[in-house]
Amino acid sequence: MAECCLVSGWELAQALGSVSGAPPPLTSLRLAYCSSLKVLQFPQLRQLSLSLVPALTDMGLVAVARGCPSLEHWLLSHCSHISDEGWAQAAGYWPRLQHLNLSSCSQLTEQTLDTIKQACKQIRVLDVAMCPGINVAAVRRFQAQLPQVTCVQSRFVGGADLTLTL
Repeated sequence: MAECCLVSGWELAQALGSVSGAPPPLTSLRLAYCSSLKVLQFPQLRQLSLSLVPALTDMGLVAVARGCPSLEHWLLSHCSHISDEGWAQAAGYWPRLQHLNLSSCSQLTEQTLDTIKQACKQIRVLDVAMCPGINVAAVRRFQAQLPQVTCVQSRFVGGADLTLTL
């Protein structure tokens, strides 16, 4: 469904059956570039890409959290309107989250790393490359405090090129 800019979340949910009946056994969904999304309710969804959805805000992030609580792999790169406050409200819905891409999310700071560390205990891979509000020291602290994390992509964080991999 990527690049279908006129499809809304409501239409998508209706077409796939999650509005009128039991949700389908959908486990992966790519909605990159879909700028009209409003509602996503797929409780069994494990993989989601909302990269390059510039209209995604904190309110939308919380709505996705409530509607897609089983996410394990999530791509959210270049979503410039999500902030630390949105993550603080949403992260608790994703205890199973293992892979998260937040690259180029320009409003995020190390506070989001703290929220992820507290709420997403199964996180293994995190990409915060090109997030100007997250510095190298915060990335190092994050990885040091979570031994299960195998890779943190942090290219050009705080002006440095740093990729930590175990």
